[in-house]
Amino acid sequence: MKRWQRKDLLGIQELSVAEINFLLNSAQAFKQVGKRSVKKVPSLRGKTVVNLFIEPSTRTRTSFELAATRLSADVINITANASSLVKGETLKDTALNLQALHADVIIIRHSAAGAPHFLAPLLKASVINAGDGAHEHPTQALLDAFTILEKKGKIAGLNITILGDILFSRVARSNIWLLTKLGANVTLAGPSTLVPRVFEQFGCRVTHNIDDALRDADVVNLLRIQHERQRQTLFPSIGEYTTMFGLNKERFARLKPDAMIMHPGPINRGVEIDSEVADCERSVILEQVTNGLAVRMAVLFLCSGGQAVES
Repeated sequence: MKRWQRKDLLGIQELSVAEINFLLNSAQAFKQVGKRSVKKVPSLRGKTVVNLFIEPSTRTRTSFELAATRLSADVINITANASSLVKGETLKDTALNLQALHADVIIIRHSAAGAPHFLAPLLKASVINAGDGAHEHPTQALLDAFTILEKKGKIAGLNITILGDILFSRVARSNIWLLTKLGANVTLAGPSTLVPRVFEQFGCRVTHNIDDALRDADVVNLLRIQHERQRQTLFPSIGEYTTMFGLNKERFARLKPDAMIMHPGPINRGVEIDSEVADCERSVILEQVTNGLAVRMAVLFLCSGGQAVES
C-alpha cells in the first residue's frame, strides 16, 4: 500500500491489514519526531481540529489535542455541557455548524455506538472516532499494537490475553479486530457475564478460568469494569471480582518471565490490577500513553491528506 485513501478513521473492523500496517509505519515516523529537540512540525499548519468529546476523557482527549498541536493545527475543545447539545441541538447540527466554521477534522467521542459513522458521510471534514459507546476505540487498538510491536517485534503468533469487562468495552472490540487480523492468538477472560461465548465468533478463545488465560500469555491487557455502561449488577461484588480475576502479585509471578502488562486506563488499582504489578518493569502502561501521541499524529496527518513523513 502506497497511499492512505480514507478521509475518516471510524473503526478497525473496516480496515485492511495493509491499512493497519500503513498507519503503524507512519506512527513510527512520528515517534521519531517526538525525540527531536523541537517536536513541532508544520504538517497541519492552517488546519482546524475540533475535539468534540460528549463523554469524559483524560488520556484520549489530551493526546489528540497535543498531537494536533504538534502538527501545528489550530485546536478547539468542546465538551457536551459547554455546547448547544444541552439546549437540544442535534449531533448532526452541531457537526454541520462546526464544519461551517471551517473545521477540517472533527474528533468525536460519544456514548452512542455508531455516532462517528452517522456523521462521516454528512461531512466534508474528516471524522475520527475517539470512542463510540461500547462499539470501537480504533486509536487505542492501534497504539496497543504499536506498543506490542515495539516490545515484541511482531504480533503474528503471539498469545495475547485480554482480561476483564469484554462485553461493554470498545477497547476490547477494536483490539480483537486488529490483533486477529495481524495473526495473534487472542484469549478473552473474565466472568461469564462479561465474557460471553458469543465472542468466539470473533475468532477468539474464551475462558472463564484466569489461570488458563494467563498460562501461556505473551501479553496481558487488563480492562476495567465499565460501570457507566452496565444497567444491572453482573457479578456479586468488586471484592469478589478482584479475588477471582484481579491480576495480583501471586498470579503475576506465574506468568511467563517475558510477559508484558498493558492497560488502556484509567486503572482501578487494587481491582483489576495490583499497584505493584501496574508499576513493575514489565508494565508498559505509560509507554502506551506515549505511543498514543505518535499514533494520533499519524491518524490526523493521514486523514487530512498527508502521505509521507520523514523520520
